[in-house]
Parts: sequence; structure tokens; C-alpha cells
Amino acid sequence: MDIKLSVKNLEAFYGKNKVLKSMTLDIPRNKVIAIIGPSGCGKSTFLRCLNRMHEVVGGTIRGEILLDGDDIMKKDPVDVRRKLGMVFQKPNPFPTMSIFNNVAAGLKFNGYKNKKQLGEIVEKSLKQAALWEEVKDNLNQSGINLSGGQQQRLCIARTLAVNPEVVLMDEPASALDPISTTKIEDLIFELKKDYTIVIVTHNMQQASRVSDYTAFFYLGELIEYGETKKIFTSPLNKQTEDYIRGRFG
Repeated sequence: MDIKLSVKNLEAFYGKNKVLKSMTLDIPRNKVIAIIGPSGCGKSTFLRCLNRMHEVVGGTIRGEILLDGDDIMKKDPVDVRRKLGMVFQKPNPFPTMSIFNNVAAGLKFNGYKNKKQLGEIVEKSLKQAALWEEVKDNLNQSGINLSGGQQQRLCIARTLAVNPEVVLMDEPASALDPISTTKIEDLIFELKKDYTIVIVTHNMQQASRVSDYTAFFYLGELIEYGETKKIFTSPLNKQTEDYIRGRFG
């Protein structure tokens, strides 16, 4: 197995409260990993640890997170976030910026000034996010004028524009209608050709549709992790089976 991310004995805290307990798992390259579990089990905290955002909200981390063998805990957090981009639950386009500038924001922050180069990357990113054909004639309009599903794909394009290696998605379709959700799921399937994707979802059907591997979290612990087909058809742990079958959560 070609490992992109290796998490070893990861623990996360808010003050003295331990919210992740000694998590260890390997995330393969160019695969989709779904994180499932009831509310409050540490799924979103796990994502925030992967790109060093947990510290931004006042948390602390112990353990190792290796990206291609390099410990990101020893790296500049800003550099880490360029390589591990985050797409949040609710679309969050910058309200005062055009569609074009929403996508280009990270590039400009990183010093890109060449207009031709910016235009090429914005177009490529919008195409990767399956949004280009819908917005190509309105790039100067505000991003908040788009529909909810379009706004989420705009945020995905913004993440892709800075050329990350891993895309982290925290329930990216939970606030969307069924048609937009299908577009996001189709997009995830396409993106894994170029990226490693870790997605948090409460939707068991979505996890089974889009992911190659699934991790079940409960009360801050990793209960079970494996190929999605096996997790959903023959889980090894009764807690996993009970959660997937809707007996709790």
C-alpha cells in the first residue's frame, strides 16, 4: 500500500480534556477515506489536526502525523495548510470578492502576480471543481450570488488552486440539496485521481458510495478502520455494526 499520510498515536486536547485518544492509521495515496461516527466523537477535530488548525482554535496535539514520511508537527503550519487544504461544512466564499478573486485569493496571498498565470490557474481549478461552464461568463460577479452547491464547488476550487496534496472535507454536502450533493460526490470521485481525500460524513450511504476506506470513531477513539466494502458488509466490531445499522448515533 502506497501511504500518503501516516498518523501515529495522535492525541488531541482542549485544555485538559482529551478529545482524541491515541489514534493510529495509515491513509493511502489517491484514495478517499471516510470518517464516520456520532456527533462529538472527534471527527472534525481529527481533520483539524491533520492540517494544524486544531492549534488555531486553542487545542494542543501529541503524536506524529507524517506526510510522505515528513512529520508535519515539525513544519510551519502555514506550509502544512498549503499541502492539506480544507473544505468546510458550510460554503464560505469571501463575500466581498468576485468568483475569480475567490479562487485566486490563496494564490495572491502566496505572491502570485502574473495575471495570465492567475487566469490559467483559476480556470483550471474551476474546471477541476466542475464549475467552469456555469460561471465562465460571470467571473467578476460576487461569489455569494451563486447557489449553495455552486458556492461549495467554488470553495473546492479555491482549495485546489494552491495545489494541495491532500483535500480534507468536513461534511461538504450536509447543507446541500440532493442534486448538489450528487455533484459533490461525483466531483470527489474525479478528484481522487489527483489528490488524497479525507471526508467526514454523517451520511452512511454517502460514505459507502464515495470512499475506498472507512474509519469509525467513537468517543475520541478509532474503533475500526478498513476497506469500505468490508466495513459496511462485515465489520469486525459490534459497535461499528450497530452504528452503521442505525442502532445508535
